[in-house]
Amino acid sequence: MVTVNGIITADQDANANVIATGLRAAFANEFSRAVMLVINSPGGSPVQAGYVYDEIKRLRVLYPDKKVYAVIAELGASGGYYIAAAADQIYADKASLVGSIGVTASSFGFVELMDKIGIERRHFTSGEHKAFLDPFSPSKEKERKFWQEVLDVTHQQFIKVVREGRGERIAKGESSSELYSGLIWNGEQALQLGLIDGLGSPGFVAREIVKAENIIDYSVKPSAIEVLTNKLGLSIGAGIANQLKTENSDFQLR
Repeated sequence: MVTVNGIITADQDANANVIATGLRAAFANEFSRAVMLVINSPGGSPVQAGYVYDEIKRLRVLYPDKKVYAVIAELGASGGYYIAAAADQIYADKASLVGSIGVTASSFGFVELMDKIGIERRHFTSGEHKAFLDPFSPSKEKERKFWQEVLDVTHQQFIKVVREGRGERIAKGESSSELYSGLIWNGEQALQLGLIDGLGSPGFVAREIVKAENIIDYSVKPSAIEVLTNKLGLSIGAGIANQLKTENSDFQLR
């Protein structure tokens, strides 16, 4: 078992290097019969999710006799589902939330507020569109269209991954029109749509699907000093922890 908990991003516990390290160890053990990815995540970075997706696909080729099962706990949305799509089969609880196949980017605009309170924005750039995401500058229609195109292309990448991973299991017809709209469904609905293969917990998948009683957790855990420094908020201690992690762990994607 390897867990994916929380937002999938480079600076959080659920980052691609940590998840991939656990996956490689789980696959490499000669006694492991299958690999189970337990996901509880609202999503996050498409880049980090893409790294994990690609690593799962690579490991499946390297170890063809070991199947990968994704099990969604409370939430497997957006980037969380992106990762799950790489598995041979996906399971969830009947009340799990599954889907949210879409891309989002948001910010605020403060231009009118600045005018009202008399603040002048002084922003110097080299490049016509270098500041197009600046919330303190007016939004331009040309730049808005450009950014929408970026999001649309990323969305199509997400859709391609889901279609490749789920294949013929994805629902056809009218129900598929909303499948990639960013909506989210519970486990029972996701099963009807073909987003998952069955209803069940990690224990159920281990016992009934893999036929293995023992679940070994290969999730990479923070060291004791990292836990301590995170709780105390000590910058010096955090620096020591990062140095120890660098010296003692291999978090390189290959």
